[in-house]
Amino acid sequence: MTLPNLRPSGTELISLSKLLHHFCCYPCMSQFVREDSIVRRIWGRADIILFIFAGSAAEFALNKAVDWLYFTGRLPSDPLGRLFSTVDYARKIIFAEEEDALKAIDTIAAIHKGVENKRGASIPDWAYRDVLYMLIDYSIRSGELLEKKLSRAEKEEVFNVFYRVGDRMGLKELPTSYPAWLISREEHIKNDLVKSNYTADLFKQYQKHLGYIRYKLLIQAQLLVVPSSIAKMLNLGKFSLLWPAVTPYKLARRFNLQWVVEEALLPPQYKKEIKALDRQ
Repeated sequence: MTLPNLRPSGTELISLSKLLHHFCCYPCMSQFVREDSIVRRIWGRADIILFIFAGSAAEFALNKAVDWLYFTGRLPSDPLGRLFSTVDYARKIIFAEEEDALKAIDTIAAIHKGVENKRGASIPDWAYRDVLYMLIDYSIRSGELLEKKLSRAEKEEVFNVFYRVGDRMGLKELPTSYPAWLISREEHIKNDLVKSNYTADLFKQYQKHLGYIRYKLLIQAQLLVVPSSIAKMLNLGKFSLLWPAVTPYKLARRFNLQWVVEEALLPPQYKKEIKALDRQ
């Protein structure tokens, strides 16, 4: 009986050496957010992101620190672009590899630090938390509106992803659990939001940049996702006229027909950016 030759050949040794070198020098890159995460599912659909955008647009206008967004002049001159840049940064972080996501978060922190230096003052910590809280809250609300009712674990997952973003930015007094965040969120809505001259001006800018019909649709979309206390502060109404259309629209999404609605309703100058948000 002849035993097989188990000694690797020179070629096999070279291949094995290259393989070991690859794993030693080029470790597998981890994702900032797991590929099967509910957060990726929510932020992988342009229409859900648009509802996150709509809710944030309403709440931005009430924030006591909105004067910081007026300081650079970008918000009043291009309110839609300013809000899109916020959600676009969040989307890039969610779909990035760990190292790239951390770099993007550091870039956001550096940009805000530059604004603080120009103004000679510091953005309040609660203002940073407010923006983070909006992304958490409207991710959950918009996901439930167009996708499905989220479980407690899925809501906690949304919170945990954005908590990591805030923690990397060095934000202070962040709640460390979803239940603690729920309490803090209510406190922030009660203490940090107020209707002011900035509120009225910002909504005028929304109408100017959207046009009358799309502006009215924005208001109805906001009513679908914002907390009732915010809707009351903005006098948005109690019942959205879009509510009866939600179920038919969700059915259209199953057949990938939502683009028909998006084409009809979205400002032409933003269609390319919005289509780029779709990953599913």
